[in-house]
Amino acid sequence: MDQSEIYRALERSEFFRGLQKSDIEKIAGLCHVKSYEPGQYIFQQGEGGENILVIAEGKVALERTVELGSRKGTVLIGILGKGRLFGCWSTLIGEQHNFLSSASCQLPTKVLVLKGADVRRVMLENTALGFRVLERLCFVLRDRIQAAYGAMEKI
Repeated sequence: MDQSEIYRALERSEFFRGLQKSDIEKIAGLCHVKSYEPGQYIFQQGEGGENILVIAEGKVALERTVELGSRKGTVLIGILGKGRLFGCWSTLIGEQHNFLSSASCQLPTKVLVLKGADVRRVMLENTALGFRVLERLCFVLRDRIQAAYGAMEKI
């Protein structure tokens, strides 16, 4: 993917849609692209991480392994597609992060990779942008928590 394709993917994403062109361009400059095959894990529950990821192509399943007494199983939290965001949220506020779920590719997948510390730096340089990003983060996290609760109810 070239820079214009990265820009368009960010512009259409749930997280960055509607931001000013100059802000999206700045964020696009922080991205690199990583490709995955079906069945490949992007990260696994319990691993440490520092990146925020935007799906440019493909589908990713978020799964959590749970133990209920002597039983152990995997719960599907949700399937994310093009334009959806996932990864290390706490890096936006300067905190270390361990993944609470695993992310596995369901189709050939390309993700835009943003180092959380780099996005944080941009947010601190432009506090209006930082506020918009954190506001959107609240909505994404609300939706993800609701999906996790829904998944847990099926156990």
